Amino acid sequence: MADHTSRSGFGRFRVLRDFGRLPPVLQLLVGTQLCFNVGFYMVLPYLATHLAQDLALAGGLVGLVLGLRTFSQQGLFVIGGTLSDRLGAKPVILAGCALRVGGFVLLGVAGDLAGVIAGALLTGFAAALFSPAVESSIARETAEHAEVPRAEAFAMFAVSGQVGSVIGPLAGAGLLLVDFRLACLVAAGAFVLIGLAHLAWLPRRPAAHADEPMLAGWAEVLANRRFLAFAAGYSGYLLCYNQLYLALPAELDRTTGNQGALGLLFVLASVMVIGGQLPVTRWARRRGTGGIVLGFVLMACAFGVVAFTVVVPFGPALWPAVAFVVLLTAGQMVAVPLAQDLVPRLAGERRLGAYFGLLSSAGGLTVLIGSTAAGSLLDPAVAPPVVAWLVLGAVPLGSALVIGRLARRGTLS
Repeated sequence: MADHTSRSGFGRFRVLRDFGRLPPVLQLLVGTQLCFNVGFYMVLPYLATHLAQDLALAGGLVGLVLGLRTFSQQGLFVIGGTLSDRLGAKPVILAGCALRVGGFVLLGVAGDLAGVIAGALLTGFAAALFSPAVESSIARETAEHAEVPRAEAFAMFAVSGQVGSVIGPLAGAGLLLVDFRLACLVAAGAFVLIGLAHLAWLPRRPAAHADEPMLAGWAEVLANRRFLAFAAGYSGYLLCYNQLYLALPAELDRTTGNQGALGLLFVLASVMVIGGQLPVTRWARRRGTGGIVLGFVLMACAFGVVAFTVVVPFGPALWPAVAFVVLLTAGQMVAVPLAQDLVPRLAGERRLGAYFGLLSSAGGLTVLIGSTAAGSLLDPAVAPPVVAWLVLGAVPLGSALVIGRLARRGTLS
């Protein structure tokens, strides 16, 4: 039995063993994502309630603050990636940690809209700095340690983030028994510790493009047509993922009359990633680029199942939402690590910060446009519910067609 467990991808401690085999720098970078998410999710799930109840902001202003935070993060990733190429990853990660500390402190002490917006912008831009720097560092470190498959390193990165996204809200809920300010200050303290750990243990690698003009990286990335085509196809992923926060609550309201099951569905998604990401990635790696296409097809099926049950309802009221979460998460698990592994190859192992940054910024722009349209379509006064789910399902299906066509033409090899 012990031997079987050690060989099984679903062995209880397989993730911990795999993490322990990583070189120390990769352990720091992968572990960073857990700590980032613990600090982040201590505060952000409860921010809207704080703004509406404690600060008495109108619903439109709450939406504005949350939208600005998202845009300052996803939309500006390309800036963080470019700075990482120009200055090196370490100073950019440290700057991001410092800004996140300042942002959380501001969110905790701000008593007016201006202070809240400043805090939200700082917390968002902080991630726009450190996230592409961390991702490009993982890509570079795995290039130097050939014994660690890059897709599996990114899979462990995803698992680490999911663990943090489970621990963070629980810790935040406990701190909120005192008040929101305490949660913000503890989260700020967590990022102080994260920054100190990187200051002490993250090597300062020479910046690959330190002597070149700042915008030279943008010109190179924008001239890489095969990467831009891939980024356009892949950008649908982030829009799909964000429907856990937009379309899923609407579906629960439609079928059950409340959102009481939302937390359990998020836990289900996290458990799937934590328990299955590494074996799924090892299985998907053997399918090459076809694995990315399969992942997007699964995401399309997630929306299709709900669309079908809107027209032909059957079974328990909750099952379409469960099927949606399972299929969407499975598609993410298959596609995302393979796509992250593909980016450095499309980049020719150059300007990885700019490439990862632009990939995320393309997704952020897609979310900004697509979620606005989806939010309107999910309003029953605008369109029947099936319309929104069919339109959303067309997004990952289009991504699968684009990436599949690129693969067939040999563009992604």
